[in-house]
Amino acid sequence: MNEERMFHIGIKKDTGIEYAILPGDPGRVDKIAEYLKEPTFLAENREFRSVAGYIGNTRVIVTSTGIGGPSAAIALEELAVCGVKTAIRVGTCGAMQEKIVPGDLIIPVAAVRMEGTSKEYAPIEYPAAADLDVTIALKNACNRLDVSYFTGVVQSKDSFYGQHSPERMPVYYELENKWEAWKRLGVLASEMETAALFTVSRTLDIRCGCILHALWNQERKKAGLIDSDSFDTDIAIKAAVYAICELSGENNE
Repeated sequence: MNEERMFHIGIKKDTGIEYAILPGDPGRVDKIAEYLKEPTFLAENREFRSVAGYIGNTRVIVTSTGIGGPSAAIALEELAVCGVKTAIRVGTCGAMQEKIVPGDLIIPVAAVRMEGTSKEYAPIEYPAAADLDVTIALKNACNRLDVSYFTGVVQSKDSFYGQHSPERMPVYYELENKWEAWKRLGVLASEMETAALFTVSRTLDIRCGCILHALWNQERKKAGLIDSDSFDTDIAIKAAVYAICELSGENNE
């Protein structure tokens, strides 16, 4: 094992970078890096790709977390060792309420812990909640960008196809019943990393928030509403950059 670099994400332990943007997709790292000054490639290993740069005078690291809670938790654990104290997940989701159309943004204040990773950090009674300061900064960013967004609870899961094809799973009865419960409780969207990141961040004393881009809405499709799926995450990225500007006190012009 390399004593100078983190085992999984591969970056040096002495970076001293306090702000991180966490996309799931490694392919989104370079897109986010376009918003940084002096972007510099740091490392790539497995699902973890890292680039560093500046927002104003504040150094920021962008690290992909891959799919799901286990790899997201590993990324945040190792970034904490490298000095990160504030993290913003920039991800995608599937909306669950009919009022949300593809392309809308969602800022989670909390996440349903329907995944396994967070259970190895905190008792199930403990909520997976976002940091208030980061959440407010993300809301302010969306207001500045004048875009449609929602705040509330999202669901984090471990099985993508358990959501999209629950009827073929042996535990279909549990998946379908809980999906209906989440909808009745006003849960906004479903994704796969937020609950783990919120719980792990509390364990590490890191401020963590999240902004999600709604790719589609299967409930609107069930209701016969015709929407085009939306895959451009650019506005969510801008919101995260603006939020870091506010949190760090930078001038984001």
